[in-house]
Amino acid sequence: VNLETAVTERGSPEPKEFHFRTPATAFTALRAAGVDVATMANNHAADYGAVGLSDTLAAIKSTRFPTIGIGADAGRAYAPYYVTVRGHRVALLAASQIRDRTLSAWTAGPTSAGIASAYDDRLIAAVQAARDQAEIVVVYLHWGVEGQGCPSGDQRALAARLAAAGADAVVGTHAHLLLGAGYLGSTYVGYGLGNYLWWRNSAYSDDTGVLRLTFAGRRVVGAALAPARIDGRGVPVPAT
Repeated sequence: VNLETAVTERGSPEPKEFHFRTPATAFTALRAAGVDVATMANNHAADYGAVGLSDTLAAIKSTRFPTIGIGADAGRAYAPYYVTVRGHRVALLAASQIRDRTLSAWTAGPTSAGIASAYDDRLIAAVQAARDQAEIVVVYLHWGVEGQGCPSGDQRALAARLAAAGADAVVGTHAHLLLGAGYLGSTYVGYGLGNYLWWRNSAYSDDTGVLRLTFAGRRVVGAALAPARIDGRGVPVPAT
């Protein structure tokens, strides 16, 4: 899942319109819900500045909850998370393509903390390296244009680069809408998963769901959305 918040109870709000934060118990809740790994490469991971980012990294360390797309430096922000599923080694990577305050001020560098940027060649290099270490490589992106139901040119260009680098599946979110999906050569691309557990409803669309991908070797042979609708509490309720 995409965890779109700073994990802190301190810090100062960044100069932007919306600010999200949560205590470290969010990781406890995710683990209790059965979530195995979360991406934090998004435009709200550093909403409370340097103090909030430091707290976020400390919470990740203390709870030992697997996260991708964020780290104390670029080496860790772009690093894959490896997991073995039914005997198959899977690599998961994440990055943000949203040009905003977070990406401009808090992209991880060689010695500085932050999130992984989809505009940095480190992402392509990380995918290529993961290709040699895992049977399946999945990249989760924060990308697209809010409220726009079709993928942007930037999304399509990045999907092509990632496919060429060896990604077997590329999925993402940010537009607050469900977007289309399909194949780019042998790479499955899901352009937009929409919101899921949200702080309110009626953010462009309340349609949502959980994407389930089935692999045979490296290839996605099945893609199914378990549909749901976000209610007035911001909670996804399975469609019936």
